[in-house]
Amino acid sequence: MAKGRLEAFSDGVIAIIITIMVLELKVPHGDGLKDLGPLLPVFLSYVLSFLYVGIYWNNHHHMLHTCTTVTGGMLWANLHLLFWLSLFPFTTGWMGENHFTAVPTALYAAVLLMAAIAYVLLQQAIIHAQGHDSILKRAIGRDWKGKLSPVLYIVAIVAALRFTWIAQAVLVIAALIWLIPDRRIEKHLATAHLGD
Repeated sequence: MAKGRLEAFSDGVIAIIITIMVLELKVPHGDGLKDLGPLLPVFLSYVLSFLYVGIYWNNHHHMLHTCTTVTGGMLWANLHLLFWLSLFPFTTGWMGENHFTAVPTALYAAVLLMAAIAYVLLQQAIIHAQGHDSILKRAIGRDWKGKLSPVLYIVAIVAALRFTWIAQAVLVIAALIWLIPDRRIEKHLATAHLGD
């Protein structure tokens, strides 16, 4: 299978996820600014989730550019990742509607943790298919972001049960870490093309 089909399918699912999330933003019945107030928690949870979906889409896009072939293991690993991403609209809506209370926040962080694990499994499936000298293997290196993120999500899960504001701060920090552009894959792809 060509990687284009895998990327197109994944892009379509991610676009649907974003669409479903934005549909959770209900139009207020009044026409004043005060009528937007009750929507603020839902909007903030949407912004956070939009950032996370965008981060996954961006990194997924770069990661697939390192592929020369697509295997069955990669397909299943990709579906596993999309499964966890597809839960973002539910957990986003629940957390926003309940104003970031303990259980919805903990579940949101747990889904982020599972998505991070699924992303690492997809990385490993690609490396396994491309070989240990693959561009992706060289590009990710020690992958401090990939190792730190699950730890932050676990901290957020535990913190949510006592101090939801700490959990929310940790989730925002984890997203901000990934917003800093990561050029590792682009650099290794450029180097590989120069060597061709």
